[in-house]
Amino acid sequence: MNSSDSITDSDEASRTDPEASSSAFDNETKSTDNKDEVMKRAAAKKLIERYFYQLTDGCGNPQCDNKYCASNGEMSPLTPDEAAAKAIQLFSQEARLCEIHPNKIARKQGNIINNTNGSSNEVTCKTSQTTNESESQSNYSSKDSLKCNSAPVPTFLTEQALYDIIDECEANNSYSPLIRTLGEIFSSIENLSKSFPQEAKSPSQAYSLDDADIKALKKEEVRTLEGEKDKDEDSSADSIKSSLPLVDVPSVRRAFTALFKLKKSIFENALVNALVTLAGNLQMELPTRKERGVNDDIVNVLLIVFEIPGLCSGDLLETALPAICRAAQGLPIEVQANLARQWSEVARSSIRIILMNLQQLITYCILRAMMTLMPDFCLQDENVITSATKLMKILYYANLLAGVLESPELRCHTLSDSTDGLLIKPKNSLPSDLLADELGVHVLDCRTPYIPFSEFYHEPLSEAVEMDRDFANYKSETGIRMNPCKFSFMHYPFILTPATKTMGLYFDNRIRMYSERRISFLQAVTGLPSQPFLKLKVRRDHIIDDALVELEMISMDNPSDLKKQLVVEFEGEQGIDEGGVSKEFFQLVIEEIFNPDYAMFVIQPESQTTWFNPTSFESDAQFKLIGVVLGLAIYNNVILAVNFPMVLYRKLMGRRGSFEDLQDWNPVLYNSLKQLLDYEEPNFEDVFMLTFRISYQDVFGSTISYDLKHDGDKILVTQENKYEFVDMYADFLLNKSVEKQFSAFYRGFQMVVDESPLELLFRPEEIELLICGSKNFDFDELELSTEYDGGYSNETQIIKDFWSVVHALSMEDKRKLLQFTTGSDRVPVGGLSKLKLVVAKNGPDSDRLPTAHTCFNVLLLPEYSSKEKLKDRLVKAINYSKGFGML
Repeated sequence: MNSSDSITDSDEASRTDPEASSSAFDNETKSTDNKDEVMKRAAAKKLIERYFYQLTDGCGNPQCDNKYCASNGEMSPLTPDEAAAKAIQLFSQEARLCEIHPNKIARKQGNIINNTNGSSNEVTCKTSQTTNESESQSNYSSKDSLKCNSAPVPTFLTEQALYDIIDECEANNSYSPLIRTLGEIFSSIENLSKSFPQEAKSPSQAYSLDDADIKALKKEEVRTLEGEKDKDEDSSADSIKSSLPLVDVPSVRRAFTALFKLKKSIFENALVNALVTLAGNLQMELPTRKERGVNDDIVNVLLIVFEIPGLCSGDLLETALPAICRAAQGLPIEVQANLARQWSEVARSSIRIILMNLQQLITYCILRAMMTLMPDFCLQDENVITSATKLMKILYYANLLAGVLESPELRCHTLSDSTDGLLIKPKNSLPSDLLADELGVHVLDCRTPYIPFSEFYHEPLSEAVEMDRDFANYKSETGIRMNPCKFSFMHYPFILTPATKTMGLYFDNRIRMYSERRISFLQAVTGLPSQPFLKLKVRRDHIIDDALVELEMISMDNPSDLKKQLVVEFEGEQGIDEGGVSKEFFQLVIEEIFNPDYAMFVIQPESQTTWFNPTSFESDAQFKLIGVVLGLAIYNNVILAVNFPMVLYRKLMGRRGSFEDLQDWNPVLYNSLKQLLDYEEPNFEDVFMLTFRISYQDVFGSTISYDLKHDGDKILVTQENKYEFVDMYADFLLNKSVEKQFSAFYRGFQMVVDESPLELLFRPEEIELLICGSKNFDFDELELSTEYDGGYSNETQIIKDFWSVVHALSMEDKRKLLQFTTGSDRVPVGGLSKLKLVVAKNGPDSDRLPTAHTCFNVLLLPEYSSKEKLKDRLVKAINYSKGFGML
């Protein structure tokens, strides 16, 4: 028997008597001896291989009557994947095997597999179409090569094995083994998922499963490869939990470090091609993975792939990474959750690097589109960008899990009404985030993320995205959740800057205003009274009384009018409100309503923040109307000069205050309680002498006592209950003591923003930015973004003098200039560059003061004859601009 026809004795026996072979195999599975297990596994692989070639090549007998043999003319041709799946199924069913006809030969698949010493063994395919043995080992046909590569024989790679292959290649000055290894391992889900295990095993140990486990596992593989949509009745019984070991991420990093010490030209093409093939396999397999708990191999694959250095450059960035992202966008929710957990636990130090790679990919796609002047380019239609964004969402939740999380019990999406016992809920609840639900985590649970939230912002994307189109996708009736073609970045707000998200909120508010206006016009056609705006007419000297009375009447009679565009008229004044008068109205209301003399709010002396007065005598209606005012400011895109602590915005978003919130609410108290928690000495009670009765002062200076527990003055604070004391103390100060006031305030706020995507788009820190504006007064940025009209330009001498004067002003006078020109001394979200200031020529030199149209941010500046005269007139104008001076 020549080498091309060599067949092992066991293979010959199984060929001549399949039933005897099957019986022998069954007997072997009963043995617990490791050697017998290895032999059993090898025999199983041989049988599967024989089924495969029987399906693809046949037995060679033209008279064969086996319906599962290619030599039977009635059998339909199968692709290699279909044949592999069918072979596994026939093995599990112990189906009939044909005897090999003399004109057919046995084949062995070429593979690279780790042995116990970490070295690699190469087995080449042999063909019957050559008579020379050496020639048959090196020059086999492409057809036979395809068949050899498609046989489902599992392989895996370890750190030591890669070291050995690299050493061997360097010693022989030939890198073919390395290239073949990378191609075979990184192109296969099965091979790569078993690579770099935390506890490295030899092949015989890795595959030593009993007969039942082999068949159950292979049955699941059959269903995957065949793409069956409907599982048979015993699916739940046969589905098993994955036995794959976790990936040893440090080992992966060391292995890649060693690999990338080589010249990239040696292996990069092979690695890129393998990853592209891997991505294609993922895209084909994922739609068939409907069973929970059978996708751990995909998680392992992605963990390893995203540890590859250099993903942000070269062909890896341009070809491999886009393919992987496109494949990963189809991950089932449970796989996304598992991947997020793994990234947060075993690969958290890679979160920032993976984020940079994904952001680099998005930037590359945007710049490529701009440089090639692609017509009708739309970010929402670019598959690579959207798939990278979806993958970034998984990383975003991994960042939350890797950070400091608080108890979900602190979430409070409903607040009890102390007056009527009703529950306050938004009218239209936002759709739940499936990934957040699967993980059981919410962004509000994260006190401190592993890396700052701001690092997820993508500036080039935020600048390039067309928010009008994005908002249209968001509001589409089919929506992103029902029609994947309608992608909206508003469902992925972590990637957008606050300024861009503010634009999305602006579109939502404006469209709702126009909707209310249209309804009003329709009512006018039918003869009903029409009021297209929310119009407030107030007296400047009685602004609080007039405003609150009118708002209370509107909120009681027709709350939907609060969704109309606000128009303010000051009695006895001629200003027409195109935005500027409203800004002044909010400024005056805030100045008075938060004045401590009203006793509705108090100033925390340590932090200078404004907080609810727990002993206020004002009614709930007053606090509700303050909430309405705050909601109207957001709704009408007006920035307010308020200074709430961060805990207020967390509470507005549905999170109860906790101990950590005391840090910016009352830093002195927080540090005192922190020292209490850090004190571990046994004389704790003697040192602190505290009980569960606390005391605080009201606005009149009177001391008020409160028992955190029943008979709190009799319960000492000890080492055992100090954490309970601190939590109850914080809960009282931030929640219980102001529950009545905050509930009314929240109810008024929700009357305006209940249908808004505010909660979807913004985190508490961004809500503060939205309400209070930025704290960065960069007037160089304002100069660069300012436009000119009426004959002025940035080269005009008066303009040069103007900016020279402005930059020399004190910070107080700079804020007055903003107040004079825009109606607000606050910096909009995104900085002063978003202000769009216009400086227009207002005639030749004269003694007139500069004037401004605050509705449109236009400064009317005469062409003064000297810089000194300009400064004198400008300073007078900004210091005498209150009241009727604001037009």
